[in-house]
Amino acid sequence: MAKIKMKKKSTSTDMTAMCDVAFLLLTFFILTATAKVPEALPVDMPSSVAQSKLPDTDLAIITIGKGADGKSKVFFDLKGREIRKRTLEGMGAKYSIEFSEDDKTKFALMDDFGVPLTNLKQIIDMKAADRTKANQPGIPIDSLDNQLKDWLLVSRRASIDLDDKELKIAIKGDAKEQYPQIKKIMDILQDQKINSFNLVTGTRGKDF
Repeated sequence: MAKIKMKKKSTSTDMTAMCDVAFLLLTFFILTATAKVPEALPVDMPSSVAQSKLPDTDLAIITIGKGADGKSKVFFDLKGREIRKRTLEGMGAKYSIEFSEDDKTKFALMDDFGVPLTNLKQIIDMKAADRTKANQPGIPIDSLDNQLKDWLLVSRRASIDLDDKELKIAIKGDAKEQYPQIKKIMDILQDQKINSFNLVTGTRGKDF
């Protein structure tokens, strides 16, 4: 008997639904993604296994690294808008510098900075992209003008006034930074009886 030939069916598949899903996922990732803001003082942090995640608020980060001119610089950052505003008010009162409500609002949205308080208004008025390009000299930590000590003291008081809890401290240092500079920061912390802080390694901190 002759073999019965089976009719070949088309193997084409309707990809409309698959394309719709792909574009929906692509749109979702685009809308939910956030661009990484360039750091004003980039540092090459030492690698380590992280043990605890740093909090998103009530946190002060001290960054130590070298600028484009090769000099060691210290930058300061606070996490939490209200604590940033309250700290700026306290620093303005301490140094007799008046900051407007607009200054406080802009400062609350900023990231780290590294200038003496007298030059802070210039940094506040800049756009975010311009701040990262500005040659900020760093926050003074000399014995005669130790503004980092005051930033820490005022921000710790602000944290207690606002949230009734102690401000967390983290140090983010360049892996190639000299130890004496790191020790200066630790001495400032110990002068304020801060014996517990974090060392930032990557995106997480390791308790010290």
